Amino acid sequence: MSEKRQEVRNLETIPVGSLGLIPLESCRSLGEKVDQYLVKWRTERESEHKDSLAFAGYQRDTYILDTKVPRFGSGEAKGVINESVRGDDLYIMVDVCNHSLTYSLSGNKNRMSPDDHYQDLKRIIAAVGGKARRITVIMPFLYESRQHKRTSRESLDCALALQELVAMGVDNIITFDAHDPRVQNAIPLHGFETVQPTYQFIKGLINNVPDIQLDAEHMMTISPDEGGMSRAIYMSNVLGLDMGMFYKRRDYTRVVDGRNPIVAHEYLGTSVEGKDVIILDDMISSGESVIEVATALKARKANRIFIATTFGLFTNGLEKFDKAYEDGLIHRVLTTNLVYQTPELLQREWYINCDMSKYIAYIIDTLNHDSSISDLLNPSERIQALLKEHQK
Repeated sequence: MSEKRQEVRNLETIPVGSLGLIPLESCRSLGEKVDQYLVKWRTERESEHKDSLAFAGYQRDTYILDTKVPRFGSGEAKGVINESVRGDDLYIMVDVCNHSLTYSLSGNKNRMSPDDHYQDLKRIIAAVGGKARRITVIMPFLYESRQHKRTSRESLDCALALQELVAMGVDNIITFDAHDPRVQNAIPLHGFETVQPTYQFIKGLINNVPDIQLDAEHMMTISPDEGGMSRAIYMSNVLGLDMGMFYKRRDYTRVVDGRNPIVAHEYLGTSVEGKDVIILDDMISSGESVIEVATALKARKANRIFIATTFGLFTNGLEKFDKAYEDGLIHRVLTTNLVYQTPELLQREWYINCDMSKYIAYIIDTLNHDSSISDLLNPSERIQALLKEHQK
C-alpha cells in the first residue's frame, strides 16, 4: 500500500482518543518497530485539523506508554502504568510464545510460559482500571488457540480466555491466523479479527527468490492438512495457482504426547512434478508434519519446496530443518516476526523473516481514526500490484 493511499484514507476522521501503545516485555521489539512507523506517519501527515482540540496529543515522539510488571521474590507480580491513560485509545501487544524471558522464583530462574504472559496482559488491563476510552488487545499468537474444541471431558481454554478479556473491558481482539477462527463464537458481541499474512509471504518470496515464477505453470500451493485448507485456497485464488492437500491418517486407538499419532499423510490433488510448491500452515511447532509433507512431495518429483507458516515456534530446535535443507528437501522456510525468533534462526541460510510491524502499524493507525480496516484484512489488491511489479 502506498503512503499516499494511507494518507488519503485517514486524513479527515477524528481519532477515537489519544493513541497509547503498550507492548508487553514479550513483544517489546515488535512494538518499538510499530511505534517508529506511527511516529513517522503522523509527523509527515498534513491535516488542517492537526491543531484542533480533537487532535490533542496526535504527534508525539513515541506512543509507547511507560508500564512495568515487577515481581516479588515469591514470583507474584503486579501491573503498573506510570502515566495517565484517561480517555486513551489503548493497544496492548503481547507475545504469549516468547520463551526467552525469565523471572526469579524463590531464588531460582523460571522461564515465562504462555500462562505467565497471559497473566501479565490481564495485570496491565487491570491497572488501566476502566479509565481508557477503548482497549484493543493485539495478540498475534492467540493464547490456547490449539485447545479450541472439546473431544472428551476437557477444558476449552481459548474460549474461556476470550470471555475473560471481554469481561475485563477489552473491546477488540486482533490476532493473526487463528488456529480455528470459529473460537470467536465465544464472544459474539465483541470485535475479533484474525489477520492473514499472505501478502507478506508473497513479498518475502519475491524479495528473496528473484527467479520465482508465481503462475500455474511453475507453482502450486499445498495444504498439509484439511484444517488449513482456507489458507491455501486464498493464496491459490489470488495468484491463480493449482492447489493440493494432504490429510492426516491418525491412529485413534492410541494417544502419544497428548494426541493421536499420525500413521500417514495421504495426498489429494494434481501432479506436482517439476513445479515449485509452497506449503502453507499456521505454525511450525516441532516441524515433523511439514517435513513429512515435504518428503512426500519430493517423492512425487516436486521441484523447490517452500514452507510458509505464520508462527515459527521450532519447539524441537532447528537441526531437523538444517538436515532437510542440506538434503535438498526444503529450499526456504518463511515465518513472521509475530512471535519470538531465536538469534540462531535469524542466521539460518534457509530462513526468510517476514516483518509484520508495518502492517500492524497500519491497522492501529486506521482503527485509531475509526476507519474501516477491511482492505487491510483482504490484501488481494496489494498482492496484484506486487505481482505486476515483479513481472516487470
